[in-house]
Amino acid sequence: MMTNDTKSKQRSEAEARSRKAAQRVMEGAQAMADYVAEGHAVRAKTARLKELRLAKEATESKQVAEKEGKSAARRKKPLP
Repeated sequence: MMTNDTKSKQRSEAEARSRKAAQRVMEGAQAMADYVAEGHAVRAKTARLKELRLAKEATESKQVAEKEGKSAARRKKPLP
């Protein structure tokens, strides 16, 4: 037969296991939230960098086209 001390000890151990399990669940949820937030941050940064790269390429392309246009205009002039 179990004594009250034994029942009390078992109950305490069961409660401790339950608290630990709940703690693991909370930590797991927090880890998942961190993972998702990090993924969003990486995608946002990648999109920002892509926009900057495309803007730079457009500017460079425009500059090259203007430079080539000036060169072509100079070549088209008749020689004296």
